[in-house]
Amino acid sequence: MKKSLLALAFVSASACALPAMSQDAGNASPQTAGNYQPGQAVGTGNWFIGGSVGQAHVSQGPYDDHPTTYGINGGYRWKVGQDMGLGLEAGYNDLGNFKVKNVFNSNDVNLTSQRHALRGWTAGVNGRIDIYRGLYLSGRTGLYGWHAPGMQDPDAGNRRDLSKVDYYAGAGIGYDINNHFGLGLSYDYYHAAKSGVKLTTDAASLTAEYRF
Repeated sequence: MKKSLLALAFVSASACALPAMSQDAGNASPQTAGNYQPGQAVGTGNWFIGGSVGQAHVSQGPYDDHPTTYGINGGYRWKVGQDMGLGLEAGYNDLGNFKVKNVFNSNDVNLTSQRHALRGWTAGVNGRIDIYRGLYLSGRTGLYGWHAPGMQDPDAGNRRDLSKVDYYAGAGIGYDINNHFGLGLSYDYYHAAKSGVKLTTDAASLTAEYRF
């Protein structure tokens, strides 16, 4: 699964960097055609901001949980073909240290001191291929600078922090309602391992993106 996801993310992002093969080089039709950002010329781009909420899964020895995840990211994406976009992104996520529904009771919302869930920044590339009138496939991959706050060490019987830069990869499907706003579903893999402790986590999320 991990290798398949990495391959899909790499192919989705890399393919977007290629010229649009479907365009007839001898037919200089307007470059604003296509399914990706229709009306926008190939070679131009947009700043974007996005957010996600979903459920994570971690099953590594004593760490077995399915917490709620939250994330935000932003960046810039170029239209590199009539149906293709390629961009750079950076963001931040929390994979289970907050329990928002506790707003409605007397329990703590911030559970950082009790949980070992990952949180950290992401920096990488993302790509989109629009397959039909706003329906798109997406892929992304890059560096993941994670931090596991106060995790429990089952051998030492104490709590300690771990941090490292690893990697992430993801793939998704979604629909652009218009040239500015879209919704989607994504699956992301966050690799995290250090000092014999593995906290690798995957997450399925509902995503939203606004393009300026």
